[in-house]
Amino acid sequence: MVHEGRSEARLSQSSYVEDLHRQAGAGAGADITALLAPRLAHFAAVARTEHVTRAAAELGMPQSTLSRSLVRLEEDLGVDLFARRGRTVSLTAAGRTFLASVERALGEVERAADEVRADADPGAGKVGFGFLHTMGSETVPELIREFRVDHPRVRFSLVQNYGEWMLERLRTGELDLCLTSPVPDAPDLVARRLDEQRLRLVVPSDHRLASRRRIRLAEAAEEAFVTLEPAYGLRRITDDLCAEAGFRPRVAFEGEEAETLRGLVAAGLGVALLPPPAFARPGVVELTVTAPRAVREIGVAWLDGHPDTPPVAAFKKFLLTRRGRLLA
Repeated sequence: MVHEGRSEARLSQSSYVEDLHRQAGAGAGADITALLAPRLAHFAAVARTEHVTRAAAELGMPQSTLSRSLVRLEEDLGVDLFARRGRTVSLTAAGRTFLASVERALGEVERAADEVRADADPGAGKVGFGFLHTMGSETVPELIREFRVDHPRVRFSLVQNYGEWMLERLRTGELDLCLTSPVPDAPDLVARRLDEQRLRLVVPSDHRLASRRRIRLAEAAEEAFVTLEPAYGLRRITDDLCAEAGFRPRVAFEGEEAETLRGLVAAGLGVALLPPPAFARPGVVELTVTAPRAVREIGVAWLDGHPDTPPVAAFKKFLLTRRGRLLA
């Protein structure tokens, strides 16, 4: 088979790529990947069968269309991939080199397609779910246990972190949903309040206030506080509550996890505003704060306009039914 209008002299691979780059820089040529992608499966089918007619039948396309596709592919690459004898073909040395990479690329595409189809499967798909550290020991395991009663094969990719970190992962698509506090107010996100959680003033068991059951937060104005780092939602809530009580907390230690802060309190290093623990911690006393009202709202957030797969939609619906009893 003779290719009309094609030069006998072939560009070397390096000079051809350089030429493509020059064209791209001048705005005169299309991206090489976009040019080649539709023809790679055609090339692989012909390479596998070594026969244009059989490959066309396998692909469900006219033989003439397949032949033109191969010619265009060789023209785009600037190399002969096949030696032709009628409708029978065999790979050239360049064709064999190219086939090895094409098969790997097509295999990766097929694996990626299988993966995204599996993740979107209504019965056995995947949900990327983020939540606060303080919700990891009881709340989230119980939520998933209850959800899986009706959706036993749905899989979860679970991430624990602070609120702002999780919101950024919603924006990048790494998470589908997250439980966070405070409930975010951002134009690109949708958030729904689900519940609220009382915060307690945690003091060492030998502290001057340890004999109390209730306290006004202003009574702790002179205490050293141990808190989460500034990026954490609970830290912002602590700062706001102290400001409402008329003082700025004197921060002695900052951490990344509530139970670590309880340990610091037990060691006599300060006091802390924290949600209730999953299990009682020795060495500390937890006081009810009567003023100001010390609570944090817990909400679920997702990216506005982002289409949900069936398993994500089902879990979102489930979470919204837990409004008012998320922490029960």
